Amino acid sequence: MESLLHYVWKHKMLPLKPLTAEDGQELEVIDSGLHNHDQGPDFFNAKIRLGGTLWAGNVEVHLRSSDWYRHGHDTDAAYNSVILHVVGEIDGEVRTQDGKVLPQVRLDIPEGIRMRYEELCKTEDYPRCHRIIPSIPVMKVHQWMDALLVERLKERSEMLAARAARTGGDWERATFVTLSRSFGFGLNGDAFERWAMRIPLSAAGKHRDSLFQIQTLFLGMAGLIDDVEADIVGQDLPLKQELEFLRHKFGLGEPMQRSDWRFLRTRPQNFPSRRILQIAELYHSGQAQMSKLLEAESVEELHRCLTVTGMTAASRRLLIINTVVPLLFAYGRHICNEDICQRAIRLLEELPAENNYILRQWQACGLKVGTAADSQALIQLKRQYCDRTDCLRCRFGYEYLKTNR
Repeated sequence: MESLLHYVWKHKMLPLKPLTAEDGQELEVIDSGLHNHDQGPDFFNAKIRLGGTLWAGNVEVHLRSSDWYRHGHDTDAAYNSVILHVVGEIDGEVRTQDGKVLPQVRLDIPEGIRMRYEELCKTEDYPRCHRIIPSIPVMKVHQWMDALLVERLKERSEMLAARAARTGGDWERATFVTLSRSFGFGLNGDAFERWAMRIPLSAAGKHRDSLFQIQTLFLGMAGLIDDVEADIVGQDLPLKQELEFLRHKFGLGEPMQRSDWRFLRTRPQNFPSRRILQIAELYHSGQAQMSKLLEAESVEELHRCLTVTGMTAASRRLLIINTVVPLLFAYGRHICNEDICQRAIRLLEELPAENNYILRQWQACGLKVGTAADSQALIQLKRQYCDRTDCLRCRFGYEYLKTNR
C-alpha cells in the first residue's frame, strides 16, 4: 500500500479536506516533486507551504513514521535535505541525521482511489482497465502507446548492445546472433542464441562462397547433421565427412546436442534443422549482413534481403520486427544517430500489426491496432505492466484510478 501512497502524493490526488501537519499547521502542496526511483529521498525538489512559510526540498513517504528508523534514514546524511515526512500513520517523532525534527503529515488515500486500486489488483479480467479504455481520449492513448513503443525499443536495443559488448564490440556478430535467435520464433530462441555464439564466423567467412560447407558447419555445430543429410543432394561428399575436415582445419569446439533443441509441437518447416539451413543460405548470400540491413530504406528492400527458400512473407515480417528494427535502433543509439532510430520506428509504422491473442484482447477493448508500432507498444504494455500488476505506472491505470464512475 506504500506504493499507492507514493502515487497519491506524486499525482496530487489529495483528499478534498485541507491538509494539516502533525503539529496543526496548515499544509499546501505546491509541487509534489520529482519522483526518485534510485537511492535517496522519494521526491526531489518539492515545494510546500507550511504554516505560511514556503519550503523547497525533498520529501520522504512511508506507511508509518517508524519506517524512517527501520530504513536507517536517521543515520543517513542524504536525508538531511528532507523537508516533510508523508505517512499513512503517525506513530512517533522522526529526526534527521543532523538532529532536525521533521514535520509530518498523515495522508489519507481517498476512498474512491483505494477502492479502484483494489479492483485493479484483485480482478481476474484482462485487461483490468478494459471498462474505461473506450472513454480515454484518443490523444492520450496515442501518447501512451508512443511512449511504450520507445520503451520497448530501448529495452530490446539494450539487449542487442549487450550482445555486441560480449563479442568485444563486434556488431556484425551481434547481428548474426540476434538474427539467429529470431529464427527460433520463441520456442527455440535461447537455443539458437547459444548456437550462434558457438559459430566461428571468422572460419565461416573463409568458406562463404560454398553453401555446402556453410550448411555443414552450421548444422554440425548444432548437432543436427543427421536430421537433414539426406535432404542435401548433389554433393560429392557426405556432410559428416566434410564436418570432420572443417573441425580439423579450424579446431572447432564441441557441438550442441540434438536434445538441446525443441521439436515437439513444431511443424516440420519450423524444425531447427530447417531454420539453420535458411540461416546458412542467408549467410552464403551475404544479403543479411549488418551493412545490408542498415542500408535498406524500405520494408520491400528488407523483404528482399531476408528472402530464402521456404521463408514465408509473415516470417520475414517477424524477422524485420524482431531483428532489423532493434538493430537499427540500437546502432543508431550507439553512434548517436537519431535518423537511424527514426527509420526503425518508421519501419514499424509501415508494417502491419502482428496477429496474436495479446493484441486481440486489446482490440476487444476498443483499441485500434493497425501497425506493428501499435502491436509492439501493446505487447510492452502487457508484459511490463499488466502481467506485473503495475497499474500505478500505467497511464491507462491512472485514468482508471481518477475516474468518478
